Amino acid sequence: MKKSGTLPNVTFHLRERHPDVVEENPFRWVLKSSEALFAGKSVIIVGVPGAFAPICTANHIPRFEMLHEQFLAEGVDEIFCTAVNDAFVMRQWALSIDVGKVRMLPDGNGTFARRMGALVGKDNLGFGARSWRYALLAKDSQITTVFAEEGLQDDAVEDPFERSDADAMLAYLRGETPGGVVSATRAFSG
Repeated sequence: MKKSGTLPNVTFHLRERHPDVVEENPFRWVLKSSEALFAGKSVIIVGVPGAFAPICTANHIPRFEMLHEQFLAEGVDEIFCTAVNDAFVMRQWALSIDVGKVRMLPDGNGTFARRMGALVGKDNLGFGARSWRYALLAKDSQITTVFAEEGLQDDAVEDPFERSDADAMLAYLRGETPGGVVSATRAFSG
């Protein structure tokens, strides 16, 4: 898992609503680079195994949504959730869990996850390639700290959720706990 340096610069395929379009589907494809999304900002990026997955849906992302204003008070400009899912799935998931402040960032091809060293196979569950669970803080595209779950590996039996939660990140931002809790050692893969 990449734990320092610059965030990978990839192109995200987003669907954005255009207010001047008055037709049944007002959404259009918009391509945005990591640089366009993260440069000049303090951001939290939360990597999750997948939209609609139980832990991601019941706790992980809703808690970041709930604490959104507190993160802003600590100097965070935006919070992003990324998963190896397409824009359509990410939007429907956000709607289903009433998330509107955390910005969904589809990584349909797994390019961002792979370049972060967080792409794992979950063939044992029939999921294919997915992101390992983590939360990171980056300032002007430079990784400041990463809270990654232990046991980063393909076909993991467990889906740990002990380090990357919203409360751990908020405590770090408030200076209450040390940062840089990175237990995974998978090398950055480019």
